[in-house]
Amino acid sequence: MSVLENHSESATGGATTARLGRFLNETLLVTALLLAVLLVTHGATLARMFDRWSNDPQYSHGFIVPVFALVVLWSRRDMLKRVAWQPAWIGLGVLLVGVIIRIVAVQSDIEPLEALSLLPTVFGMVLLVGGWSVLRWSWPALAFLAFMMPLPFTFEMALAHPLRRVATVMSTFALQTLGCPALAEGNVISIDDIQLGVEEACSGLGMLMTFFALATAVGMIVQAPLHDRLILVASAIPIAILANVIRITATGIAYHLAGRDSSLAKVIYHDLAGWLMMPMALAMLWLELKYLANLFVEEQVEVIAPLPLGRPMAVRHEPY
Repeated sequence: MSVLENHSESATGGATTARLGRFLNETLLVTALLLAVLLVTHGATLARMFDRWSNDPQYSHGFIVPVFALVVLWSRRDMLKRVAWQPAWIGLGVLLVGVIIRIVAVQSDIEPLEALSLLPTVFGMVLLVGGWSVLRWSWPALAFLAFMMPLPFTFEMALAHPLRRVATVMSTFALQTLGCPALAEGNVISIDDIQLGVEEACSGLGMLMTFFALATAVGMIVQAPLHDRLILVASAIPIAILANVIRITATGIAYHLAGRDSSLAKVIYHDLAGWLMMPMALAMLWLELKYLANLFVEEQVEVIAPLPLGRPMAVRHEPY
């Protein structure tokens, strides 16, 4: 009897494994087909975004956004145990909405809208392949992909001009504090006979978008109270401004000490500062997390248990 039961259990396990294998093969096949559809419908969009990341310093962070998204997805890997792959046909409708948005954007020549059409397309693909359970697991990483998309031109300019002015004023003040004869004229800092212009590419908008994406990724990953994570994300703005001011100030000091033709100043301005800003931003976020973790300390209330009530002890009187 036990032999028959073991045989039955092994047959059941084999059938389950076979069904799981067929399901995975079908899922991989459908995923491959949908990725092919994505390349056909949005291949030109992806190519334009890649070109923008390569040639526009404001959006060079687009290359690292997918990496951050994968890190966010990996940080939620414990949820995979509760994920049930049940394809939802509503995903096909969401996917078609993304395709329609792209067609309208291409016809109207609206680049930000064309890039934005990737989001409903990808969300629809996830629903169509894995269903609502998979979407609940992956939606933060999918939504994070919005950071790699270009902003509308009017919104970009509305942010860039105030950032340039703030960077100019703060950098001039920092240079004067450090003993450099700096004077701000518009968005140009005059140091002796050197004119250091804070141009569009130096407004700090690129740093702001990079640090905002970085702070959002850290806020999604760290185990901290919600208000701490919201403060962390909001701090991307002052961190980006401070990083840009440090960059411009260091460049001004190099020009002041080494002269107009200083190759060191050019290296700091265009290369070295760009590479150092990211580690510095990470260090600032780490210090901020440490500060927030120790800012509010829960008071430990010690509960003193009452003494147990019992029979009173007899007092024995010894004779003198």
